[in-house]
Amino acid sequence: MKQPFCGWHCWLSASLWCFFGSLQGMFVTRNSRPNIVLLMADDLGVGDLCCYGNNSVSTPNIDRLASEGVRLTQHLAAASMCTPSRAAFLTGRYPVRSGMASSSNLNRDVVWLGGSGGLPPNETTFAKLLQHRGYRTGLIGKWHQGLSCASRDDHCYHPLNHGFDYFYGMPFELLSDCQAFRTPELHRWVRVRLWVSTVVLGLIPLLLLVPTCARWFLVPWPVILAFALLALLFFVCWFSSYGFTRRWNCVLMRNHEIVQQPVRLERLASHMLKEALAFIDRYKRGPFLLFISFLHVHTPLVTKEKFVGHSKFGLYGDNVEEMDWMVGKVLEALDRERLANHTLVYFTSDNGGRLEAQDRSGQLGGWNGRYRGGRGMAGWEGGIRVPGIFRWPTVLEAGKVIDEPTSLMDIFPTLSYIGGGIPPLGRVIDGRNLMPLLEGRVSRSEHEFLFHYCGVSLHTARWYQKDCATVWKVHFVTPKFSPEGAGACYGSGVCPCSGDVTYHDPPLLFDISRDPSESRPLNPDNEALFDAVVKKVEAAVRRHRGTLTPVPQQLSMFNALWKPWLQPCCGSFPFCGCDRADDIVSAAW
Repeated sequence: MKQPFCGWHCWLSASLWCFFGSLQGMFVTRNSRPNIVLLMADDLGVGDLCCYGNNSVSTPNIDRLASEGVRLTQHLAAASMCTPSRAAFLTGRYPVRSGMASSSNLNRDVVWLGGSGGLPPNETTFAKLLQHRGYRTGLIGKWHQGLSCASRDDHCYHPLNHGFDYFYGMPFELLSDCQAFRTPELHRWVRVRLWVSTVVLGLIPLLLLVPTCARWFLVPWPVILAFALLALLFFVCWFSSYGFTRRWNCVLMRNHEIVQQPVRLERLASHMLKEALAFIDRYKRGPFLLFISFLHVHTPLVTKEKFVGHSKFGLYGDNVEEMDWMVGKVLEALDRERLANHTLVYFTSDNGGRLEAQDRSGQLGGWNGRYRGGRGMAGWEGGIRVPGIFRWPTVLEAGKVIDEPTSLMDIFPTLSYIGGGIPPLGRVIDGRNLMPLLEGRVSRSEHEFLFHYCGVSLHTARWYQKDCATVWKVHFVTPKFSPEGAGACYGSGVCPCSGDVTYHDPPLLFDISRDPSESRPLNPDNEALFDAVVKKVEAAVRRHRGTLTPVPQQLSMFNALWKPWLQPCCGSFPFCGCDRADDIVSAAW
């Protein structure tokens, strides 16, 4: 049968279909579910970006996000260390609620992949919420929320058990230990003490030989051998973990499979970027959630040769600029696929810059601008104030700046709102939906009080007095800097939460809205509202503590111990090692 002729109207229909189809992703409605790209740096100081006042490092791509979106100037991490901060980010809850806060100064993060603590499987992450709403979810980069519970392959804390469909990256974090022949970073001073103790124990059997050799008196050989065996066992017990940190902790995984052990750092950033771009290409028809958790800018600051020497801030600045370049490549991919207008992009850091990271060449940690303190200091602003940038063209006003208290915990309810997720019932969510504030439908943050923990200890609380736009900050506990007056804990490498700290009674009070650098403490003589503010905050602290319930401590000393039966291994334990990263990436591309 002869096919009917398709006239001009068919041609016009086809043309219009192609035209409007090409505009998909260019014009969106607020009710449509966007793609979501989350970008999180590791230990980036709030003052390390040009859009936050830095003039020694070039960050044009992150600055572009700020100019095309909304920049938050009082964005706060829920903790000043990686593991608890990221747990709060993922769940929208203070880490003390999930057991991801430590009572020990030694283990404030997950410290071993072969440990038994991690983000509990019964916690709901934003990835799990959006996965249930049809989002394809991926995590590229750092996890640092634990791996296994009872056996090395159960992977109960793995990203794929927390709502992510795909994972490529390090289940732990990047450390100086991951680079051969670098000064150890993990428990450096503990290792020094262990070496000294080993030497002392090793000298005992030698000293016991002296009376025998000098013919003073005879020491029984079983006694000498017993002390020699004790010294050997002591050495084996600690060296079997700390002596192989690079092999045990520095592991690269794709989903549940180890593809490189130990990880090779020189090509890791390239592999991560390729994986991120491949994820966007694979799920560009959306909706998708891509969480790019950068290994930048944590030591050992492995940086491509083309970026070395570019910045005015040494190797650290070079590493920041490489990360910015990677951000640019992600934005280019969104533009190329015409996804930019249909994608919410968010950039932040997990906590403030690390002031104690130094070597002979100079500073290896970030700059926290005018804010006091840094990573590991729970109360001081430099440890918890982080960048916060949202871009969603056609929805959020370009170039807008918001000077309201907000938190990393707010991401959970915000993504739940825009992705149509249903938050778990009967569970306290400490974050607040930011969309009304970002869109300009309200002018004030929903947060009245925010609480700043150091491990399980509440060091500081913040009260936002909205009627007069004043932010009061009350310090109950502050760390003792070493050396005194130095502004950081250079002696120990990280400030403690308990023990060698200062308890304040009455507490320190600052007006952050007028004194953001926390340099002028208030007292009853220079602030008439001192007593009223302190009482108000102390009452809020008591109410907050009344909402806490006992939970298993995931970062307890037992959970923190390295356990051989939990150690992930590519090969036959203890002979772990493989390198399939290049082959797998090539196959994926």
